[in-house]
Amino acid sequence: SAEVCFAVFAALTLTIIFAGVENGIERVSKFMMPVLVVLSVIIAVYSVTRPGALEGVKYFLVPNLAHFSWMTVVAAMGQMFYSLSIAMGILITFGSYMKKDISIEGSTRNVEIFDTAIAIMAGLMIIPAVFAFSGGDPDALKAGPSLMFFDSMGLGTLIGILFFLLVLFAALTSSIALTESAVSTLQDELGWGRKKATAVIGAVMLGLGSLSSLGYGPLAGVKIIGMQLLDFFDFLTNSVMMPIAAIAVCLLVSRVAGVNRIEQEVLLGEHMFRRKKVFNAMIRFLCPFFAAIILISSVANAFGWISM
Repeated sequence: SAEVCFAVFAALTLTIIFAGVENGIERVSKFMMPVLVVLSVIIAVYSVTRPGALEGVKYFLVPNLAHFSWMTVVAAMGQMFYSLSIAMGILITFGSYMKKDISIEGSTRNVEIFDTAIAIMAGLMIIPAVFAFSGGDPDALKAGPSLMFFDSMGLGTLIGILFFLLVLFAALTSSIALTESAVSTLQDELGWGRKKATAVIGAVMLGLGSLSSLGYGPLAGVKIIGMQLLDFFDFLTNSVMMPIAAIAVCLLVSRVAGVNRIEQEVLLGEHMFRRKKVFNAMIRFLCPFFAAIILISSVANAFGWISM
């Protein structure tokens, strides 16, 4: 059942976190990340070579201004939060483990390149396969997360297995990163050991996660503002809590810590802070403004005041 699968997944995440940064997270990441890239390439190549898939590639990569609206921009900004793990605490946590002589700007550039490349690869894996399987029906793309299952129906057995293995690895690496940020916060702020922090976060994870996994089963009738439990938690974290956290971080960095403190940190691994002016403008004005727009738009859409 979904509950058992979730419990096994949570236990696997907590075991890796319990092992520590070097013995757990680093070892798993060194193996999983290259495998993710290789699987992405294999599945994307298979997908775009299916009969009728090129229409899907065209639909994905060629801009169509008729479908463009302000809410398209808002949705893209929301996806950016999720994709780059912004305002989740992950970047701060893993950043604190970096050696002082590593270039922050160089690392940022690598994240930009790889995140964009993997996002394009994900599109090439799913959209052409859906087009090929549905006979070129663009409406089939409106299925949301269930596109993953719809897509696998159009893939061969082996490729389908590899696809879900990729999804599992991607979910596990994300779960590890999110759990580590919470565990390290309890360690740093409350002075707890890794065992105690992992146990407490594990209990919270199992409690809230069980509600989500049961939300499409025994608790399917329970709805909050018209959403099932999983959808509500997703809305609450992605569309409400993350933009609020982003605004708070922007204010903390620009008004309390100061951009000069950030520059000192960047210069530990660089001769100069090349993006200082851009960073200054973004952190002071653009980022809080856009995070506020995402927050307002998402909440308004959830209550039916506007349509995405």
